[in-house]
Amino acid sequence: MSAVVVTGATGGIGAALVRLFADRGDAVFAAARPSAALDDLCAGTTAVAAPLDLQRPAELPATLRDLDRVDALVHAAGISEVASVADTSHELWQQTMTANVTGPAELTRALLPALRAAGGRVVFVNAVAGLHAVPKWSAYVASKAALTELADTLRLEEGPHGVRVTSIYPGGVATELLRKVRGALGRPYDPAACVSPDSLAAVVVSVLDAPADVDITEVALQPPPPR
Repeated sequence: MSAVVVTGATGGIGAALVRLFADRGDAVFAAARPSAALDDLCAGTTAVAAPLDLQRPAELPATLRDLDRVDALVHAAGISEVASVADTSHELWQQTMTANVTGPAELTRALLPALRAAGGRVVFVNAVAGLHAVPKWSAYVASKAALTELADTLRLEEGPHGVRVTSIYPGGVATELLRKVRGALGRPYDPAACVSPDSLAAVVVSVLDAPADVDITEVALQPPPPR
């Protein structure tokens, strides 16, 4: 049985990951801000709630502080506000970078001893491969570029300690967050034309289950083209 920590556990992607890991019999720690949604998720699975606000990542709950081994840390948390540079306040920049980059970095740092003990893997759920400048989405795009650099640096530093690092670059995933973002950007949202959260979760599990002599550093996935 593997010990798995999932952040953003109450989001569309995070919840799918928690359910899949729990169904496999893994010891799942569902990290998300305290809420009824987190309580309900854990009540419906074997997952253990790990109340955590990534805006204050140093305040780890005891359920995470006490772990002596972590086989997988999956970062699925993130915020994605739509605003131009002119309309993005300093506070929003700070919130976005903390939730999407520095929060995951701090949580990873705190769990590194347990990850090293297990020869574990860190998985970062990033954005669509090749994402570049997007008008009215600057804070999000900047944070995801930084997340790539964080993952690549962590891989070089921790590889000698047995920790492997993978970045997942999904195209549109059918979540409530994507619906809101595309609406704010004036773009259509069709869940049938997106990757489902369950499918993305299955890809993450396949990465974690890869043979020991395979190091999967990046995975890019898109929904198939319409027929």
